Amino acid sequence: MTEPQVWTMIGLMGAVFFGTMTLISTMFTRVVRSEIGGVRSEIGGLRGEMNARFDAVNGRIDNLDRDVQFLMNREIKRDN
Repeated sequence: MTEPQVWTMIGLMGAVFFGTMTLISTMFTRVVRSEIGGVRSEIGGLRGEMNARFDAVNGRIDNLDRDVQFLMNREIKRDN
């Protein structure tokens, strides 16, 4: 190979190398972003589920408090 051909091949191989690296990094960035989006949606779903459970427990505690107050008032009336 002559010297101009060598430099042409070096340039071509460099361009192919940088193009491949650009393509791989772009694809990797897209995959990472989509996975982060999936994790965010899972966290949002988990947050909603935990809030629902907390509300259910809070409602049970309110009912328990109401029942205890009723029993205490009933016991106080019985003592009088």
